Amino acid sequence: MRHGKKVNHLGRQTAHRKAMLANMACSLIEHKRINTTVAKAKALKQFVEPLITKSKEDTTHNRRIVMSRLRQKEAVTELFRGVAAKIADRPGGYTRIIKLGNRLGDNADMAMIELVDYNELYTAGKPEKKATRRSRRGGSKPAAAPAAETQASNEEE
Repeated sequence: MRHGKKVNHLGRQTAHRKAMLANMACSLIEHKRINTTVAKAKALKQFVEPLITKSKEDTTHNRRIVMSRLRQKEAVTELFRGVAAKIADRPGGYTRIIKLGNRLGDNADMAMIELVDYNELYTAGKPEKKATRRSRRGGSKPAAAPAAETQASNEEE
């Protein structure tokens, strides 16, 4: 029985699986999207999202933890500089898996995994969210007031 066993071993020994996930994570950080099988994409999502969360706070300790998992200095640098700046206000869900169909050779389910904030097609149409969720009660709108004043002054002249 497999009760409570959540790790997908992907048909590999532990060292091979860890090395493969580290290499795939480095490729994802470098290229912002990669094509792979659905099972590997799901395993990669569980592997890379905690590392991206750690990159939000740039401390020596977090850099060492991420470096021990990724093992590529350039990928760690890109993660803490480029990627962390873009996802700073996102509370989670840094990757997206899009299914692509079946591979011709062996009919494996293929998927594209990408970093969410780097796809312009999905982020272009969405308006920016307000910083606060609290509504102002009894206050006037500051953007409408200056426009009304300039219009009134133009009518007087």
